[in-house]
Amino acid sequence: MDEPLHRRIAADLRRRIADHELPVGSALPSESHLCEQWGASRAPVRQALAALRAEGLIGGGQGKPPVVRSTAVSQPFETFLSFSRWALDHGRVPGQRTLEITRRPASPEAAEALSLPDGDPVVDLLRLRLLDGIPVMLERTTFVWPVGRLLLDHDCDEGSIFAFLAARGVDLTHARHVIDAVAADPVDADLLGLPPGAPLLRERRHTTSAAGEPVEYSDDRYRPDAVSFTIENSQRARPALLRTRGRMP
Repeated sequence: MDEPLHRRIAADLRRRIADHELPVGSALPSESHLCEQWGASRAPVRQALAALRAEGLIGGGQGKPPVVRSTAVSQPFETFLSFSRWALDHGRVPGQRTLEITRRPASPEAAEALSLPDGDPVVDLLRLRLLDGIPVMLERTTFVWPVGRLLLDHDCDEGSIFAFLAARGVDLTHARHVIDAVAADPVDADLLGLPPGAPLLRERRHTTSAAGEPVEYSDDRYRPDAVSFTIENSQRARPALLRTRGRMP
C-alpha cells in the first residue's frame, strides 16, 4: 500500500533539512508551492508541516512562514529498540560498523543490569551507528548468553539486530530508558569525531521479555549536535514509565 501523501511530503522536507538544502534559519517553500510541487490539496501539506513542527524541526505558523529551527529528526521511543527501523521510516540510510562482538564474563555493571551473578557469560557488542554515512552514535550492548550467542554467527552489519532476534523468537517486549549526559572518553571521541571530554547524550536501555526476564543492557552515546530529546505528556493518558521522544538528524 502506498504511503500517505502527507508522510511523503514530510519525509522529503526532513531530507532537505538534513542535507542542508534548507539550512537552519531559512524559510520553507510556501504552502501553495508545496501543493503545486506535490499535486496536493492544502490538507496533506498542512499535515506534513504540523508533523515537522511537533518534531521541533520548524517554527512559525499563525500567519508567519515556517522557518527551519533544527536539523534534528524525531525518533519516537516505540522505535528506539531499532535504529535501522527508525532511519528507514524517515527515508534515511542507516549504517553500522561492528567494532567488536565477543563472549566474556559479565562486568559488575552489566551483571547488575541483567540480574546475573558477576562473571556469568554474556555477549558484548560494540557498534558505531551511522546515518547517511555520518557517525552519530556509539552503541555498547550486552546480551544475556542465550540471546547473545545467536549473534556470534550473524553479520551484525547486515541491518537491525533486533529484527534478526525477533525473527528467531526472542521476546523483546519491554524497555526502560534512562537519559543523561556524559563526557566523551578517548574511544567515544575518536569514533564520533569529537574532542575528548566533549559532552555526549547517553541513553541506557534495559530490555526485558513480557515476563520481565532481562534480555539486554545497552549504553548508547550520541553526538550532541545529532540528537536531542523531548518529553510528551497527556493528563488523559495512563501514567507510563516513559513518554519520551528523541530527535535525530
